[in-house]
Amino acid sequence: MVDENTAYADNVVPGYPLRACYRLQFHADFTLDDACAQVEYLAALGVSHIYASPLWASRQGSTHGYDGIDPTRLDPEIGDEEALERLVERLRSFGMGLIVDFVPNHLAVGGSENHYWQDVLRWGQQSRFAPMFDIEWIGHGLLELEGKLLVPFLGRPYGEVLAEGELRLALDEDTGLFHIAYFEHCFPIDPRTCSMIFKEAGLDAVSHACEQIPHMVSLEAGAARAGSAVMEARHTEQGHQAIDALLASYQGQEADAHARLHLLLEQQNYRLAYWRTANDQLNWRRFFDITELGAVCVDNPTVFTLTHTYLLELVARGLVDGVRLDHVDGLADPAGYCRQLRQRLDEATSRRPVQAIQGPLPILIEKILEADETLPMDWGISGTTGYEFMNAVSLLQHDPEGEAALTALWQAHASDTMEFDDEVIKARREIMATALVTEFQRAVRALVGVAQCQPGTRDITIQALGRATRAVAAHFPVYRSYADDQGWPAAEVVMWEATLDEARSELAPPDHAVLEYMAQWLGRQPPSDVPQIECDARMTAITRFAQLTSPLAAKAVEDTAGYRRAVLISRNDVGFNGARMSAPVADFHAFNQHNARTFPHTLVTTATHDHKRGEDVRARLAVLSETGQGYRDLVTGWLSMSGDLQAQGRRLVEADEMMLYQIIVGAWPLSLTPDDQPGLNAFAERVANWQQKALREAKQRSHWLYPDEVYEAACRDYVMALLTTPAGAVLRGELASLVTAISIAGALNGLVQTLLRLTVPGVPDCYQGTERWDFSLVDPDNRRPVDYGLRRAQQHDARSVVELLPGWRDGRVKQAMIMDVLALRHRFSTLFAEGQYLPLEVTGSKRHHVVAFARQHQNQMIIVVTVRHMASMLKDATMPQVAPDAWGDTRLDLTSPGSAWSSWFTRKRVSSGGALSELLAELPFCILVREVRPDAQGEQAMAEEAVSDRALADLPATDSMH
Repeated sequence: MVDENTAYADNVVPGYPLRACYRLQFHADFTLDDACAQVEYLAALGVSHIYASPLWASRQGSTHGYDGIDPTRLDPEIGDEEALERLVERLRSFGMGLIVDFVPNHLAVGGSENHYWQDVLRWGQQSRFAPMFDIEWIGHGLLELEGKLLVPFLGRPYGEVLAEGELRLALDEDTGLFHIAYFEHCFPIDPRTCSMIFKEAGLDAVSHACEQIPHMVSLEAGAARAGSAVMEARHTEQGHQAIDALLASYQGQEADAHARLHLLLEQQNYRLAYWRTANDQLNWRRFFDITELGAVCVDNPTVFTLTHTYLLELVARGLVDGVRLDHVDGLADPAGYCRQLRQRLDEATSRRPVQAIQGPLPILIEKILEADETLPMDWGISGTTGYEFMNAVSLLQHDPEGEAALTALWQAHASDTMEFDDEVIKARREIMATALVTEFQRAVRALVGVAQCQPGTRDITIQALGRATRAVAAHFPVYRSYADDQGWPAAEVVMWEATLDEARSELAPPDHAVLEYMAQWLGRQPPSDVPQIECDARMTAITRFAQLTSPLAAKAVEDTAGYRRAVLISRNDVGFNGARMSAPVADFHAFNQHNARTFPHTLVTTATHDHKRGEDVRARLAVLSETGQGYRDLVTGWLSMSGDLQAQGRRLVEADEMMLYQIIVGAWPLSLTPDDQPGLNAFAERVANWQQKALREAKQRSHWLYPDEVYEAACRDYVMALLTTPAGAVLRGELASLVTAISIAGALNGLVQTLLRLTVPGVPDCYQGTERWDFSLVDPDNRRPVDYGLRRAQQHDARSVVELLPGWRDGRVKQAMIMDVLALRHRFSTLFAEGQYLPLEVTGSKRHHVVAFARQHQNQMIIVVTVRHMASMLKDATMPQVAPDAWGDTRLDLTSPGSAWSSWFTRKRVSSGGALSELLAELPFCILVREVRPDAQGEQAMAEEAVSDRALADLPATDSMH
């Protein structure tokens, strides 16, 4: 274990001005050349780097790039190297860089496009790519899987598919090798198993070539020779007829053909199977429960080199300026991997052309931080992709006053009234028994392997270890442990002991001793303290347990419980703590101070390609927490009104109906009116698609693996009736009225969270298109095309944020604010990159509605003042702005000898009195920039010290991030 005091400080601080990122989703309809056309716009917006989705070769037609097939080349649907060079040249002309998304955890398998996977299918354990995938070649009691892969890609049970003749033996005319063709899949045939069938066909030369494969210099050379022999025979009339007859003997409806094909398949290095067998019998690791994505062993040095050489080459050539890592928690050793990548990335950076952006380049990891978990300091990374900021700003904007009424509404009408944390535990147990059975069994088997190392523990049964594993994993509060050969990291000890206490409370007394052994093996005792054989077994168990809890957390929290309990669905998103409605301003300040001290260059974001709801959907729904009782009364009425609209026979479960109303209210477009039929039709389609996905993710009344099409149809019919038919006009009108009532406060929340994202410690990330209002839903809704023409046009609009505020509905004010603040970040780049974060005290009757802080670096200082929980102060407003006199005696102390303050947005001086009625007279937020007289340096230093002292005195005692 690396000493936690050993920080890779020189590596994590970028050596160039990474000020802001703009995430782009690349695919066949948005290529590298399409991005090139937007660079000038993005430069004008103020971002310093494009942050690209995976650019590596992916499955044909991929819309996201996370189903990569080959990390050694670019995806031809996106563009070739020349296109990448054009994009980088264009970026360089505007002083910009490129950060790329890299997926170390998995590659797409199945189909026919991944040649590494195809090679493993053909040659099995003898494939040179066999170490690339995390495969268990031991059958664990299943003789048919001993030394074989389970390949569960058949649409029906194997026997049915075989009997129907859907598996077709085919010849690849390019290689001369056989394969089984099945829809889009290609299952290679090991040519070593073909000697006899060629002999029976009278093709002795080919048969001999197949027999000689094991004696050749390599399997590939032997296969090439055998394939050449096949094609030589193929080019003769007699040979052509013999091969056609051979292929025909394996086809058709005759039982002999089926039996012959079955015998051939039984000799292969894989066993074809029905897709439903995967959850129970899969013997290789995958991404979550997605069998089409096979896990890659990047902890193997050879595999690391193979999969990372091209990425590092692009870095060394100056074409890539930083890396985002997808799902590092799936890896065997995330810490070791990140440290290794940091070392290799720095080596590659040292070889960059002199004109390229120079070192250290950022490494940003996709990592969900749960509870009070903090990011390790010794991994050589710059930070995360920013989900924790999404949660922090959401907590800030939700009002605790409405929680009781909203909870009472849910409890009164939802059939399942569990608390969120209990719902998560329930979901974890269900998923371990269904979608992640093989992952659970793999972890338990690893623990059995430890038990067998010592005579004193070999009587611990697999069943007992299964019960203990299930109990611990159900209560595990974070994605995974980072225990290593030195045991639990110090930061994990309290979490582990609390989890074990919870697990112990649900286990029978005889299993308590098993739990204690399990705790020892998983890191309470350092594995390095025991003999090497047992140490290795313990390290395997630690890895397998971590690779169980990581997908379990994702599937149980964001993909299940988040769709089951929705007191307010804006608090259920990726990286959020759905059990917590809100948090005080002090928590928000503590979170930002922690980032400033530890990872000042982490990304901060409010929207991603993976979010469940768009940033402005969450912002609008947060307003409902301020009007809890009023919303409760409305929904109660809607539940009684909706009966006539619902299809005869099957009525929506009220929990689903309540969640639906939240989505409609949150995502209702600002331009949509209740009588806009084309607009309503389009909106209804989006909502219906969201609801189908929500029902299946919840896994209660429908499911991805066995959808209840009758109930799903009833839900869709209701959405369409409500949003598109005359019969739904009354209820639709009430929904629209509520949207009208809260949309101004919601828009203000949206502007505030954007301003905070741009000014707190970290690098702001703007997801494509969200520089205007973002009312998107879960993917694929959040990956729709962006109208860049509309956004580019604003570059030539000289109107200020103040001037655009009255027309807030068109979203231009949000884009203008982003441009304005990113210009400030450019001007004060060192302050934003390295400056302190200082909470400021606000006094007066409305102080609880104000969030204020300073960013300070040496002689530079700015102050950010913004608002929260403003619904009550915006009741009669026509735009997101509060009347100045509403602030009364609320003020901020701006006393600073020798300096004056100016508003960045209005370009006006402000008085030192700090009255909110002045500071927020024209906008509901402000950024104050201090102007210092050249002859006032001594007084300024004293003033800065005084400001720092006041700010620090107001800090909470805890170092908690939440």
